Order: sequence, then structure tokens, then C-alpha cells
Amino acid sequence: MGPVNGGRNRPERRFPLTVRVRSNLIQEFTMADLAFVVTVLAGFALVALVAKGATKL
Repeated sequence: MGPVNGGRNRPERRFPLTVRVRSNLIQEFTMADLAFVVTVLAGFALVALVAKGATKL
């Protein structure tokens, strides 16, 4: 009986790749959340400006 995998000791490469992919996904979701918050705040500011202008009429 010979050694497993012909005696080659290969480090597992999937884990760092998985971590890298997950960190990229987390960064994408964080940027999407930030864009959503900025859009909602801009919408509220626009509504406030319209309401302020409507009260002056």
C-alpha cells in the first residue's frame, strides 16, 4: 500500500477562497445597505422640502 495521494501534501485551498468570497459578499451587501440608507434619507429630505414649500402657499 502506498501513501495517500502519492505522498503529496497539498494544503487545502478552498477555505481562504471561501473566506475571500464571503468577505466580498459582505462588502457588497454593506454597500447596498449604505446606498439604501442614503436613498431613503434623500427621499425624506425631498418630502420635507416639498412639505415646507406647500405650507408657504
